Amino acid sequence: MPDVPLGRRAAPAVSEAPAGGFGVYVHWPFCASKCPYCDFNSHVRESVDQAAWHRALLAEIDHFAARYFAPEARPEVGSIFFGGGTPSRMAPETVAAVIARIGARFPLAPDVEITLEANPTSTEAAKLRAFRAAGVNRLSLGVQALNDAALRFLGRQHDAREALQALDLARRVFTRVSLDLIYAYPGQSAASWRDELARALELGLDHLSLYQLTIEENTGFHGAVRRGAFTPMDDDRQADLYELTQEITAAAGLPAYEISNHARPGEACRHNLVYWRTGAYLGLGPGAHGRIAAGGERLASQQVRSPEAWAAQVAREGHGTLSVTPLGATEVAQEFLMMGLRLAEGVDLARLRALAGDAAVLDPQALSRLRAAGFLALTDERLTVTPAGRPLLNRLLAELLL
Repeated sequence: MPDVPLGRRAAPAVSEAPAGGFGVYVHWPFCASKCPYCDFNSHVRESVDQAAWHRALLAEIDHFAARYFAPEARPEVGSIFFGGGTPSRMAPETVAAVIARIGARFPLAPDVEITLEANPTSTEAAKLRAFRAAGVNRLSLGVQALNDAALRFLGRQHDAREALQALDLARRVFTRVSLDLIYAYPGQSAASWRDELARALELGLDHLSLYQLTIEENTGFHGAVRRGAFTPMDDDRQADLYELTQEITAAAGLPAYEISNHARPGEACRHNLVYWRTGAYLGLGPGAHGRIAAGGERLASQQVRSPEAWAAQVAREGHGTLSVTPLGATEVAQEFLMMGLRLAEGVDLARLRALAGDAAVLDPQALSRLRAAGFLALTDERLTVTPAGRPLLNRLLAELLL
């Protein structure tokens, strides 16, 4: 489908309240160093003009609000997520200004979730308190490991002691703190992962994001594997560690609500649920993607990827948008399936039928075969991936989608 022209688009007379919720993602692309496993749009810069980025982010909020939403009927924002990069390297004043401008352009839910990602090396007491005063009420801490050998392999700049100190500090400032860990790296044993996960659970957190190491193209690890510097863990051992992870977290009261995310009841990341439930969200900042429900359409937006090119376009045109593309019924329904099947709750079949219309998106023979194999469960209301199927989700989707 052709892109929506980048001239001013008339705002709809009535703004939809999207099923799945509405959120705002803000991308801060700068880091102190590039981790060898990371394929995100992150960049190392010696210095950042904080004032210029402050102005640019506010300009993008104004642009999206004016272009796609009627002032009298803008959807309620249920979540704001500052991701990166390392957003904890932002000036707290910029975070405060972005939150305030979103609140000036859109109604904020009374219990709006506002998350900021942070690294242990950038979590000092004064700055965390400034972020809390700015309106952030949830911190996602990228610890990645709780043992020093793993942290060195993963290219992190902190050690386990610093990580635990940062966690202690974060919990004294924020009532909601999430911890990220990476596992299934070369040489990791089931016993060492069990011990590390037990240490994480002893911290009493309500949310854990536990990611298996994947070797992505155009990363330091991808080059290292091609050179023969190390061999990734084989699929069978990864599967064993995944099953162990599910057993331990479920027994501790933090079952998986998504493939890699675990939480106590009521503590799931609301912003990520907007993605997985195919809600609508604005994507602000370099390389950010969005899904906009406006004028009876679902639009896929993408911002210019290069930080400098994005900032220059915002200064010149008032936005950093690269493209805005209408999505057809088949695309929307397929996206709903791909995202929703990541969740333990699965996919609402009534909504799937409403999104797909006359389009066929599921292969009925594949559905029957995968159900018989015990990888999928189907009722009159929902389609879900079973625990046996979750580690194989990408393969299942390749078979299932037409």
